[in-house]
Amino acid sequence: MYYGFDVGGTKIEFGAFNDELERVATERVPTPTNDYKLLVNTISDLVDKYDTEFGCEGSIGLGLPGMEDADSETVLTVNVPAAKGKPLRADLEAKVGRDVKIENDANCFALSEAWDEELQHEPSVLGLILGTGFGGGIIVDGKVFSGRNHVAGEEGHTRLPLDAWFHLGEDAPLLPCGCGKKGCLDSYLSGRGFEDLYTHYYSEEKKAVDIITAYKVGEANAVEHVDRFMELLAICLANVFTAMDPHVVVLGGGLSNFDLIYDEMPKRIPKHLLSVAKCPTIIKAKHGDSGGVRGAAFLNIKPS
Repeated sequence: MYYGFDVGGTKIEFGAFNDELERVATERVPTPTNDYKLLVNTISDLVDKYDTEFGCEGSIGLGLPGMEDADSETVLTVNVPAAKGKPLRADLEAKVGRDVKIENDANCFALSEAWDEELQHEPSVLGLILGTGFGGGIIVDGKVFSGRNHVAGEEGHTRLPLDAWFHLGEDAPLLPCGCGKKGCLDSYLSGRGFEDLYTHYYSEEKKAVDIITAYKVGEANAVEHVDRFMELLAICLANVFTAMDPHVVVLGGGLSNFDLIYDEMPKRIPKHLLSVAKCPTIIKAKHGDSGGVRGAAFLNIKPS
């Protein structure tokens, strides 16, 4: 049995999956964001509960908005302050008496999609989230590749490419990022970036959904903005693809539901790639909000 935990800033979602990767249990509980002992006990209590229910010791994986320091093995996270700087994995392992795997939630999203039946044969899958932020995860031969410092796939904190900066024009905004730097892709390609760019160029605040609605009825500013954004996205994705050369790319997050992306990217990206490169297949994520808990559970699968 595979147990997955998606630990967020407001809730912990639990899922249990059988050997056929079918979900057989679900539970959600509030996240004790400011009480570390209670956080550890909440997770371990769920493990104990479902061990008893299923009559076995399930393999455990956690996804969370952050990462584990590769050297100190402490957790870096903002949304779950109780865990920040704490050896969460070691403390959980001591509590439940077995190994625990921890990964960034974007890596869990990517792993969930890569283990979908249609993609299991793909040598590499790049999962990208166009949501509140922009980031992703890299799956190679069915396993997360997290890199030396557990930051592989953090494309959101690479900088805007020079050709993208030129594309935005003389009035290009240098947007700040939550990481403390400026010009990160996270600030431009996310849903928030989509809105901030509209505000910058048209001096009017609009939600992404309203901009898209205006685009669909032909409103001039929205049409211009969407065209500018699509080319910006194509330039930035082409740089990511040149560095990683994935076989398949899966998009998640709220902005990934804008279907125009899947029409425009295959047409716009090729001119920004090396002449020998082809644009990878780009598809919409299938598992939505359940991707985090699925991917966390699948951290313990050993590819054949």
